[in-house]
Amino acid sequence: MSVSDTVRRVTAEGDAFSIGMALGEAAAQNIRERVFITEEFQALKVRWLGSDYLQHLEDAARAAYPRYLQEIEGIAAGANQNFETMFLWNCRGDLRLPDGVSPETLLRAASGCTSVMVPATDTTPAIIAHNEDGAAEFLGHCFWVDVTPDDGPAFQSFMYPGMLPGHTFGVNANGLVQTINNIRVHDLKPGIPRHIITRAVLGSENLGAALDILGRTDRASGFHHNLGQCDRDKTGSQRLVSVEAPASGCHVKEITAPSAHANHLVADLFAETAQEITGSSRDRQDCAEKMAEEGASPEAILFERETPVYRANDAGDDYSQTLSTAVFKVHKDRVDWCVHASPEALAALQGSVYL
Repeated sequence: MSVSDTVRRVTAEGDAFSIGMALGEAAAQNIRERVFITEEFQALKVRWLGSDYLQHLEDAARAAYPRYLQEIEGIAAGANQNFETMFLWNCRGDLRLPDGVSPETLLRAASGCTSVMVPATDTTPAIIAHNEDGAAEFLGHCFWVDVTPDDGPAFQSFMYPGMLPGHTFGVNANGLVQTINNIRVHDLKPGIPRHIITRAVLGSENLGAALDILGRTDRASGFHHNLGQCDRDKTGSQRLVSVEAPASGCHVKEITAPSAHANHLVADLFAETAQEITGSSRDRQDCAEKMAEEGASPEAILFERETPVYRANDAGDDYSQTLSTAVFKVHKDRVDWCVHASPEALAALQGSVYL
Protein backbone atom coordinates (compact mmCIF):
# COMPACT_ATOMS: atom_id res chain seq x y z
CA MET A 1 0.00 0.00 0.00
CA SER A 2 1.43 3.39 -0.99
CA VAL A 3 1.71 6.35 1.35
CA SER A 4 -1.13 8.02 -0.54
CA ASP A 5 -3.43 5.20 0.60
CA THR A 6 -2.68 5.66 4.29
CA VAL A 7 -3.84 7.98 7.04
CA ARG A 8 -1.35 8.04 9.89
CA ARG A 9 -2.84 7.79 13.38
CA VAL A 10 -1.53 9.98 16.21
CA THR A 11 -2.52 10.10 19.89
CA ALA A 12 -2.22 13.06 22.23
CA GLU A 13 -3.32 13.73 25.79
CA GLY A 14 -2.87 16.07 28.72
CA ASP A 15 -3.03 19.82 28.96
CA ALA A 16 -3.44 22.04 25.92
CA PHE A 17 0.27 22.66 25.39
CA SER A 18 1.14 18.96 25.74
CA ILE A 19 -1.53 18.03 23.20
CA GLY A 20 -0.20 20.58 20.74
CA MET A 21 3.36 19.40 21.34
CA ALA A 22 2.47 15.83 20.40
CA LEU A 23 0.64 16.96 17.26
CA GLY A 24 3.50 19.26 16.28
CA GLU A 25 6.12 16.57 16.73
CA ALA A 26 4.11 14.16 14.56
CA ALA A 27 3.69 16.74 11.80
CA ALA A 28 7.07 18.49 11.96
CA GLN A 29 8.52 17.03 8.78
CA ASN A 30 5.31 17.56 6.82
CA ILE A 31 5.09 21.16 8.01
CA ARG A 32 8.58 21.82 6.63
CA GLU A 33 8.19 19.81 3.43
CA ARG A 34 4.48 20.22 2.59
CA VAL A 35 3.42 23.56 4.07
CA PHE A 36 6.35 25.95 4.05
CA ILE A 37 7.26 25.22 0.43
CA THR A 38 3.88 26.34 -0.93
CA GLU A 39 3.43 29.68 -2.64
CA GLU A 40 0.28 30.22 -0.58
CA PHE A 41 2.14 30.00 2.72
CA GLN A 42 5.02 32.12 1.51
CA ALA A 43 2.68 34.81 0.17
CA LEU A 44 0.71 34.92 3.42
CA LYS A 45 3.93 35.08 5.41
CA VAL A 46 5.31 38.03 3.42
CA ARG A 47 2.02 39.94 3.56
CA TRP A 48 0.75 39.25 7.07
CA LEU A 49 3.48 38.04 9.43
CA GLY A 50 4.12 40.78 12.00
CA SER A 51 1.07 42.75 10.88
CA ASP A 52 -1.38 44.55 13.14
CA TYR A 53 -4.20 42.57 11.52
CA LEU A 54 -2.68 39.21 12.48
CA GLN A 55 -2.19 40.57 16.00
CA HIS A 56 -5.89 41.50 16.12
CA LEU A 57 -6.78 37.92 15.22
CA GLU A 58 -4.49 36.59 17.94
CA ASP A 59 -5.89 38.98 20.54
CA ALA A 60 -9.46 37.97 19.70
CA ALA A 61 -8.58 34.27 19.89
CA ARG A 62 -6.79 34.64 23.22
CA ALA A 63 -9.67 36.57 24.73
CA ALA A 64 -12.26 33.99 23.66
CA TYR A 65 -10.44 30.63 23.66
CA PRO A 66 -6.98 30.87 25.24
CA ARG A 67 -6.74 27.08 25.60
CA TYR A 68 -6.66 26.63 21.83
CA LEU A 69 -3.93 29.24 21.45
CA GLN A 70 -1.97 27.09 23.91
CA GLU A 71 -2.49 24.12 21.60
CA ILE A 72 -0.99 26.14 18.73
CA GLU A 73 1.89 27.14 21.00
CA GLY A 74 2.44 23.42 21.62
CA ILE A 75 2.27 22.63 17.91
CA ALA A 76 4.92 25.27 17.28
CA ALA A 77 7.18 23.90 19.99
CA GLY A 78 6.73 20.31 18.83
CA ALA A 79 7.54 21.27 15.24
CA ASN A 80 10.46 23.48 16.33
CA GLN A 81 8.84 26.58 14.82
CA ASN A 82 7.89 29.95 16.27
CA PHE A 83 4.34 30.54 17.43
CA GLU A 84 3.49 33.42 15.11
CA THR A 85 4.36 31.36 12.04
CA MET A 86 2.12 28.48 13.13
CA PHE A 87 -0.66 30.89 14.12
CA LEU A 88 -0.42 32.47 10.67
CA TRP A 89 -0.92 29.04 9.06
CA ASN A 90 -3.99 28.49 11.24
CA CYS A 91 -5.40 31.79 9.95
CA ARG A 92 -5.00 31.01 6.25
CA GLY A 93 -8.75 31.32 5.60
CA ASP A 94 -9.05 34.58 7.55
CA LEU A 95 -6.40 36.39 5.49
CA ARG A 96 -6.68 37.62 1.93
CA LEU A 97 -3.96 36.46 -0.41
CA PRO A 98 -1.94 39.38 -1.78
CA ASP A 99 -2.02 40.41 -5.41
CA GLY A 100 0.43 38.70 -7.71
CA VAL A 101 0.10 35.07 -6.59
CA SER A 102 -0.21 32.51 -9.36
CA PRO A 103 -3.60 31.40 -10.70
CA GLU A 104 -2.86 27.88 -9.43
CA THR A 105 -2.39 29.16 -5.87
CA LEU A 106 -5.67 31.06 -6.09
CA LEU A 107 -7.36 27.84 -7.17
CA ARG A 108 -5.81 25.94 -4.28
CA ALA A 109 -7.11 28.54 -1.85
CA ALA A 110 -10.62 27.94 -3.19
CA SER A 111 -10.42 24.35 -1.96
CA GLY A 112 -13.17 21.76 -2.27
CA CYS A 113 -15.08 19.34 0.00
CA THR A 114 -18.54 17.85 -0.34
CA SER A 115 -20.81 16.66 2.46
CA VAL A 116 -23.92 14.47 2.49
CA MET A 117 -26.47 14.28 5.33
CA VAL A 118 -29.19 11.66 5.70
CA PRO A 119 -31.67 11.85 8.59
CA ALA A 120 -32.45 8.83 10.75
CA THR A 121 -35.42 6.56 10.17
CA ASP A 122 -37.09 4.07 12.52
CA THR A 123 -34.59 1.45 11.43
CA THR A 124 -31.48 3.35 10.26
CA PRO A 125 -29.12 5.84 11.92
CA ALA A 126 -28.56 9.40 10.81
CA ILE A 127 -25.53 9.77 8.53
CA ILE A 128 -23.04 12.54 7.93
CA ALA A 129 -20.55 11.73 5.17
CA HIS A 130 -17.79 13.93 3.79
CA ASN A 131 -15.08 14.18 1.14
CA GLU A 132 -12.12 16.12 2.49
CA ASP A 133 -10.62 17.89 -0.51
CA GLY A 134 -7.37 19.83 -0.37
CA ALA A 135 -4.11 20.46 -2.18
CA ALA A 136 -2.67 17.34 -3.76
CA GLU A 137 0.58 17.94 -1.85
CA PHE A 138 -1.21 16.85 1.33
CA LEU A 139 -2.34 13.46 -0.02
CA GLY A 140 -0.90 10.85 2.34
CA HIS A 141 0.53 13.54 4.62
CA CYS A 142 -2.42 14.21 6.93
CA PHE A 143 -3.36 12.52 10.20
CA TRP A 144 -6.17 10.95 12.18
CA VAL A 145 -5.70 12.17 15.74
CA ASP A 146 -7.04 10.68 18.98
CA VAL A 147 -6.97 13.44 21.57
CA THR A 148 -7.79 13.22 25.28
CA PRO A 149 -7.59 16.68 26.90
CA ASP A 150 -7.40 17.23 30.64
CA ASP A 151 -10.16 19.79 30.17
CA GLY A 152 -12.99 19.09 27.73
CA PRO A 153 -14.24 16.03 25.85
CA ALA A 154 -11.93 13.61 24.09
CA PHE A 155 -12.22 13.63 20.31
CA GLN A 156 -11.00 12.10 17.07
CA SER A 157 -10.38 14.17 13.96
CA PHE A 158 -8.64 14.37 10.60
CA MET A 159 -5.81 16.92 10.78
CA TYR A 160 -3.64 18.81 8.29
CA PRO A 161 0.05 19.35 9.17
CA GLY A 162 0.43 22.22 11.63
CA MET A 163 -3.27 23.02 11.95
CA LEU A 164 -5.61 22.65 14.87
CA PRO A 165 -7.94 19.66 14.53
CA GLY A 166 -11.55 20.53 13.80
CA HIS A 167 -11.75 22.19 10.40
CA THR A 168 -12.07 18.91 8.48
CA PHE A 169 -14.15 16.13 10.07
CA GLY A 170 -14.31 14.60 13.52
CA VAL A 171 -16.37 13.34 16.45
CA ASN A 172 -16.07 13.94 20.18
CA ALA A 173 -16.79 11.76 23.21
CA ASN A 174 -20.22 13.36 23.63
CA GLY A 175 -21.27 11.95 20.27
CA LEU A 176 -21.04 15.31 18.50
CA VAL A 177 -20.02 15.03 14.84
CA GLN A 178 -18.70 17.93 12.76
CA THR A 179 -17.68 18.06 9.10
CA ILE A 180 -16.61 21.28 7.37
CA ASN A 181 -16.99 22.73 3.88
CA ASN A 182 -14.88 25.71 2.87
CA ILE A 183 -16.73 28.83 1.70
CA ARG A 184 -15.22 31.92 0.07
CA VAL A 185 -17.26 34.85 1.32
CA HIS A 186 -16.00 38.41 0.96
CA ASP A 187 -16.79 39.46 4.52
CA LEU A 188 -13.48 38.94 6.32
CA LYS A 189 -12.99 41.10 9.42
CA PRO A 190 -10.88 41.20 12.59
CA GLY A 191 -12.18 38.59 15.01
CA ILE A 192 -11.82 34.99 16.14
CA PRO A 193 -10.16 32.88 13.41
CA ARG A 194 -12.36 30.19 11.96
CA HIS A 195 -9.97 27.35 12.85
CA ILE A 196 -10.28 28.39 16.49
CA ILE A 197 -14.06 28.27 16.10
CA THR A 198 -14.07 24.78 14.61
CA ARG A 199 -11.75 23.52 17.37
CA ALA A 200 -14.12 25.04 19.95
CA VAL A 201 -17.04 23.18 18.37
CA LEU A 202 -15.14 19.88 18.80
CA GLY A 203 -14.82 20.82 22.48
CA SER A 204 -18.56 21.37 22.90
CA GLU A 205 -20.66 19.42 25.37
CA ASN A 206 -23.65 19.26 23.05
CA LEU A 207 -25.15 20.50 19.81
CA GLY A 208 -26.76 23.51 21.46
CA ALA A 209 -23.39 24.71 22.77
CA ALA A 210 -21.87 24.24 19.31
CA LEU A 211 -24.61 26.37 17.74
CA ASP A 212 -23.97 29.09 20.32
CA ILE A 213 -20.34 29.21 19.18
CA LEU A 214 -21.35 29.49 15.52
CA GLY A 215 -23.78 32.26 16.37
CA ARG A 216 -21.05 34.52 17.73
CA THR A 217 -20.82 37.85 15.94
CA ASP A 218 -17.09 38.30 16.59
CA ARG A 219 -15.85 35.66 14.13
CA ALA A 220 -13.20 36.68 11.57
CA SER A 221 -14.57 34.50 8.76
CA GLY A 222 -16.43 31.24 8.53
CA PHE A 223 -17.25 27.83 7.13
CA HIS A 224 -20.24 25.68 6.36
CA HIS A 225 -20.69 23.19 9.22
CA ASN A 226 -22.52 19.85 9.17
CA LEU A 227 -23.37 18.87 12.74
CA GLY A 228 -25.08 15.91 14.36
CA GLN A 229 -25.27 14.28 17.75
CA CYS A 230 -26.43 11.08 19.37
CA ASP A 231 -29.74 11.23 21.16
CA ARG A 232 -28.22 11.11 24.64
CA ASP A 233 -31.60 10.77 26.35
CA LYS A 234 -32.72 8.10 23.86
CA THR A 235 -35.97 9.89 23.09
CA GLY A 236 -35.92 8.72 19.50
CA SER A 237 -34.19 11.38 17.39
CA GLN A 238 -30.68 11.99 16.14
CA ARG A 239 -30.60 15.65 15.17
CA LEU A 240 -28.70 16.84 12.08
CA VAL A 241 -28.18 20.50 11.19
CA SER A 242 -26.53 22.32 8.31
CA VAL A 243 -25.02 25.63 9.41
CA GLU A 244 -23.79 28.32 7.04
CA ALA A 245 -21.69 30.65 9.19
CA PRO A 246 -19.74 33.35 7.35
CA ALA A 247 -18.47 36.24 9.47
CA SER A 248 -21.56 38.28 8.60
CA GLY A 249 -24.21 35.87 9.86
CA CYS A 250 -25.36 32.37 10.76
CA HIS A 251 -28.10 30.25 9.22
CA VAL A 252 -29.15 26.94 10.82
CA LYS A 253 -31.12 24.43 8.76
CA GLU A 254 -32.63 21.32 10.31
CA ILE A 255 -32.01 18.31 8.07
CA THR A 256 -35.26 16.41 7.53
CA ALA A 257 -34.48 14.88 4.12
CA PRO A 258 -31.31 13.67 2.39
CA SER A 259 -29.23 16.67 1.33
CA ALA A 260 -25.76 17.73 0.25
CA HIS A 261 -23.53 20.78 0.45
CA ALA A 262 -20.43 21.86 -1.47
CA ASN A 263 -18.42 25.10 -1.15
CA HIS A 264 -20.76 28.06 -1.42
CA LEU A 265 -23.63 29.53 0.54
CA VAL A 266 -27.07 28.42 -0.62
CA ALA A 267 -29.43 29.78 2.07
CA ASP A 268 -31.79 32.57 1.00
CA LEU A 269 -30.47 34.63 3.93
CA PHE A 270 -27.19 35.06 2.05
CA ALA A 271 -28.59 35.58 -1.44
CA GLU A 272 -27.07 39.07 -1.61
CA THR A 273 -23.84 38.17 0.19
CA ALA A 274 -20.73 38.54 -1.97
CA GLN A 275 -18.90 35.25 -2.37
CA GLU A 276 -16.79 33.35 -4.85
CA ILE A 277 -18.54 30.33 -6.38
CA THR A 278 -16.46 28.05 -8.55
CA GLY A 279 -17.89 25.98 -11.37
CA SER A 280 -16.74 22.85 -9.54
CA SER A 281 -18.67 23.81 -6.42
CA ARG A 282 -21.85 24.43 -8.43
CA ASP A 283 -21.44 21.13 -10.28
CA ARG A 284 -20.76 19.12 -7.12
CA GLN A 285 -23.66 20.80 -5.31
CA ASP A 286 -26.09 19.98 -8.13
CA CYS A 287 -24.86 16.42 -8.61
CA ALA A 288 -24.65 15.47 -4.94
CA GLU A 289 -28.00 17.06 -4.12
CA LYS A 290 -29.73 15.27 -6.99
CA MET A 291 -28.20 11.90 -6.09
CA ALA A 292 -29.15 12.40 -2.41
CA GLU A 293 -32.74 13.20 -3.33
CA GLU A 294 -32.84 10.08 -5.50
CA GLY A 295 -31.75 7.94 -2.56
CA ALA A 296 -28.18 7.14 -3.55
CA SER A 297 -25.92 6.02 -0.71
CA PRO A 298 -23.49 8.58 0.72
CA GLU A 299 -20.55 6.53 -0.55
CA ALA A 300 -22.01 6.37 -4.06
CA ILE A 301 -22.41 10.15 -4.05
CA LEU A 302 -18.97 10.93 -2.67
CA PHE A 303 -17.20 8.45 -4.94
CA GLU A 304 -18.95 9.78 -8.09
CA ARG A 305 -16.25 10.48 -10.71
CA GLU A 306 -17.98 11.97 -13.74
CA THR A 307 -18.82 15.41 -12.33
CA PRO A 308 -16.51 14.73 -10.44
CA VAL A 309 -17.60 14.75 -6.80
CA TYR A 310 -14.62 12.58 -5.91
CA ARG A 311 -11.59 14.67 -6.87
CA ALA A 312 -8.50 12.97 -8.27
CA ASN A 313 -6.41 16.09 -8.95
CA ASP A 314 -8.85 16.90 -11.74
CA ALA A 315 -7.44 20.40 -12.32
CA GLY A 316 -10.88 21.97 -11.96
CA ASP A 317 -11.39 25.60 -11.13
CA ASP A 318 -10.89 24.97 -7.41
CA TYR A 319 -7.80 22.79 -7.70
CA SER A 320 -8.31 19.98 -5.22
CA GLN A 321 -7.64 16.35 -4.48
CA THR A 322 -9.89 14.21 -2.28
CA LEU A 323 -7.60 13.37 0.62
CA SER A 324 -10.01 11.02 2.41
CA THR A 325 -13.70 10.24 2.81
CA ALA A 326 -15.45 9.91 6.17
CA VAL A 327 -18.79 8.35 7.06
CA PHE A 328 -20.35 8.91 10.49
CA LYS A 329 -23.43 6.89 11.47
CA VAL A 330 -25.20 8.60 14.35
CA HIS A 331 -27.21 6.16 16.45
CA LYS A 332 -29.12 6.85 19.66
CA ASP A 333 -26.31 5.54 21.87
CA ARG A 334 -23.18 5.72 19.73
CA VAL A 335 -21.47 7.05 16.62
CA ASP A 336 -19.88 4.53 14.25
CA TRP A 337 -17.20 6.14 12.08
CA CYS A 338 -15.19 5.02 9.10
CA VAL A 339 -12.41 6.76 7.17
CA HIS A 340 -11.78 5.67 3.59
CA ALA A 341 -8.29 6.63 2.41
CA SER A 342 -9.58 6.27 -1.17
CA PRO A 343 -12.19 4.25 -3.10
CA GLU A 344 -9.47 1.64 -3.49
CA ALA A 345 -8.48 1.71 0.19
CA LEU A 346 -11.78 1.44 2.01
CA ALA A 347 -12.11 1.51 5.79
CA ALA A 348 -8.49 2.47 6.39
CA LEU A 349 -9.62 3.43 9.89
CA GLN A 350 -12.86 2.77 11.75
CA GLY A 351 -14.29 2.76 15.22
CA SER A 352 -17.19 3.74 17.47
CA VAL A 353 -17.89 6.34 20.15
CA TYR A 354 -20.26 5.04 22.80
CA LEU A 355 -22.18 7.27 25.20
